[in-house]
Order: sequence, then C-alpha cells, then structure tokens
Amino acid sequence: MRTAARLGATVLGLAAVLGAGWGVGALVGPVGAPASAAEHAEDEDHAAGGHEPAPVDTGLPAGLAVSAEGHTLDLAADALPAGDAVPLSFRLLGPDGTPVTAYETVHEQDLHLVVVRRDLSGYQHLHPELAPDGTWTTAVALQPGSWRVLADATPSDLGSGLVLGADLAVGGTGEPVPLPAPSSTAEVDGYTVTVEGDLVAGQESEVVVRVARDGVPVTDLQPYLGARGHLVALRAGDLGYLHVHPTTASGAEVRFAVEVPAAGAHRLFFDFRHGDVVRTAAVTVDAR
Repeated sequence: MRTAARLGATVLGLAAVLGAGWGVGALVGPVGAPASAAEHAEDEDHAAGGHEPAPVDTGLPAGLAVSAEGHTLDLAADALPAGDAVPLSFRLLGPDGTPVTAYETVHEQDLHLVVVRRDLSGYQHLHPELAPDGTWTTAVALQPGSWRVLADATPSDLGSGLVLGADLAVGGTGEPVPLPAPSSTAEVDGYTVTVEGDLVAGQESEVVVRVARDGVPVTDLQPYLGARGHLVALRAGDLGYLHVHPTTASGAEVRFAVEVPAAGAHRLFFDFRHGDVVRTAAVTVDAR
C-alpha cells in the first residue's frame, strides 16, 4: 500500500459500545449537494433487485477485509490530518495488481464510499470522482480518531458486488463517543424520523421508516440515487457493513428488508432527500 508519512499524533482506539433495544441517536446534517433533475429511477427496481449484481458471498459481513476476490483497496495514505474538507484518494487494484478503471453502475454511481469513525460517531456516504489512471478522489470531513474507509463497487472484471475496507488514522486528540441513548424518534433540520422494526440476526426483518415535518407526514420524499431512501447498517465493534434499499415506498413510509448476519448492536444510517437536500438520520439497533 502506498503510504504517506504517518502523523505523530494520538488516535482513538476502538470504541464498541453496545446499546439495548431500538435507539435513535444523534443526527448528521446534510450529506450531499442537490441532485440533478434527471434523478427519476423507480423504487420498484430495487425491490425486484433492479440491475444490481449479486454481492460476493464470503460468509462474513462485508467490509471486514482489505482484499477479497483478487481485489485490494489501496489507500494513497493511511494517515490524514483532521479537517472539514480533507482530500482522500484510493485505488481498487485488480488480480494483476493494476488499478481497476472500469466499473458497473449500481444505484446511479460506479462506486459508493462510506467513511465512518470507529466509534460510529462520524459518518459520510460519498461518491468520489474516478481519474483515467484508476484513482478515486473526494473530500472528507474528518475528526481526530480511528476511521474506516469502505468502498462498495462492482468492478467490471469481477461482475459482482464487492465491499472492501481499510483503516485510516486521523491525527489529533479526541475521546471515544458512546452510542446515544435509545429513542424511537429523532430530529434533523425540523424533520422527525421514526423507525419501527425488530432485527433478528440471520433472517430478513422488515424496518419501516417514517418522516414528518412540523407534525405533518412527508409524502413527497424525492428520489436519491434512484430510491426514496437508503439504509447503511454498520455493526458496532467490527463495522461489518450492509447497504439496503427500499422494498416499497408509499406516502410517508419507506420499508426495508434488512438481514444482519449476527446479533449485537448496529448503527443504521438513513439517507433521505427532501427540498433538494440530502439528510442522514443515525439509528442504534440491537439485533437479537
């Protein structure tokens, strides 16, 4: 791995704080710029599988390995400074060791990047730009601590979904943040997000998300990446990854079929778009 000089700074250790039952924690503000008016894909495509290739079945939660199926996530630097817009670059290397330059488009993007703090207190869902030489680049907001970089893509040479993860040290001093106290609702920018469901490890569970504003149900959620909402589930401790799209969406309800591989505390990040702004609600869940 190409590695820049490490920063001589204190970084956080792993913080895995398990919560009991459902809990909606702190909310993250807007996560993206307004999407273009061409974003009109239907949720039914996701419910039926759409054009998404089947992920590689390794028997483990996705994102735990830096290499799989002959491909490797190669960070340009595994240590970066803290900041609001820190450049992050990486490549996906193919079986022959050369950068992958061809990808299948899945959910309107060639690659989905999740950058998350190890204690789950920081989260970003980004879509980097790909250079002709196979280098992906984006700007990331980083606080001091230990982070995980998760690349979710379908290399054309592989033909199936792949999620790879690598650790990133961010210089500075900080304290671990425990998971928020349980709650069934949360507020962000005047919106109330309510989550209902019961996760059972190893089996498909329905999760229903409702969005309201000033007490009025929001029935006109806008498409975001071809759907009326997205869920990313990350398991506390090892940050095992699951990206879920709606089965149905009608009125103010968005329904998901979620299957986590193991019991324990998880953090669900619900992305939704309304008023041309994407917002994220963070939810703590205990899977039975």
